[in-house]
Amino acid sequence: MFDERSYDRRRFLRDAAAGAAAVSTAGLAAGAPARAATTAASGAAAAGTARSGAVSFRWWGTSGWRIDIGNRTVLVDPYLSRYDTGLFTGAFDDGTPLTVRPTVIDPLVDRAENILVTHTHWDHFNDVPYIAERTGARVVGTLTAYHLGLAHGLPSGQLAPVKGGEVLDFGAYTVEVVSSLHSRNGAWSMAFPGVRVSRPPKPEKISDLPEGDTLAYQIRVDGGPSVFFMGASDFAERNLVGLAPDVAMVASAATTSTADYVPRLMAALDYPKVVVPVHWDNFETPLTNPPTVAPNDRRRLDDLIAAVRKASPRSRVLVPEYHTAYHF
Repeated sequence: MFDERSYDRRRFLRDAAAGAAAVSTAGLAAGAPARAATTAASGAAAAGTARSGAVSFRWWGTSGWRIDIGNRTVLVDPYLSRYDTGLFTGAFDDGTPLTVRPTVIDPLVDRAENILVTHTHWDHFNDVPYIAERTGARVVGTLTAYHLGLAHGLPSGQLAPVKGGEVLDFGAYTVEVVSSLHSRNGAWSMAFPGVRVSRPPKPEKISDLPEGDTLAYQIRVDGGPSVFFMGASDFAERNLVGLAPDVAMVASAATTSTADYVPRLMAALDYPKVVVPVHWDNFETPLTNPPTVAPNDRRRLDDLIAAVRKASPRSRVLVPEYHTAYHF
């Protein structure tokens, strides 16, 4: 049941300052997919010509995002190659070779200043070294991400290892790093656990990319919104106290192994004004709209939406489509 007392004075003042500002995009309906405002190619072009001061958020599937802040670009978990490992067909092959598809990536990534990596499983890290080398972007992530970057030949000066608790100032925006947790499978375990404490050989297959510890991030844009990004569906709620984001990108839970996932998360984040479900699409299909969703993941997405509406009825749920520019 909704508790009015959870809306404290800080929250009230923040909401009042925001006024009646709404999510802006073409064809947006709360709790339903928005109509795509751009194609994949035109989305990149539009981002490249964004007016100074404009802030847009484009979903790239899984937990991937492109954030354009004026003429500066931040990426979160950019996984665009989206190749087949058998994960969605019941024939998962943990020896699947790591594959990078420049013909898919290059039209979408014309620039990047920072790449924020939540963890180093292949569906989050696979394309990061290529994008970093191509754009010169700084890679922010765990010590595992640092060592995997070295293994791919990136210079140490381009890699920024973090643990959680750091607040990084980039002028027009800040990035707060949050120590977080990876989700659990039905056996209360996870695929490819482990860390890299030194530079390994260059990874060749998906099992060479371990979880490597998990982070979340909050971006606060100067004069704009504060937005929280998750890459996996678990968290340490004590680490979220005081973040109170305007918008939360919330990972869909694949199992029920994490107790009271949504109610605890909504309370810890102080009931965000907008909740955006992520990591519910079939990320082994092309990045074209409408997103492909496996039947089980469709049910989990519906369950997530219902749980958010129950736990945080004042939150607006936005189910994103690929490449669409959202303005919060």
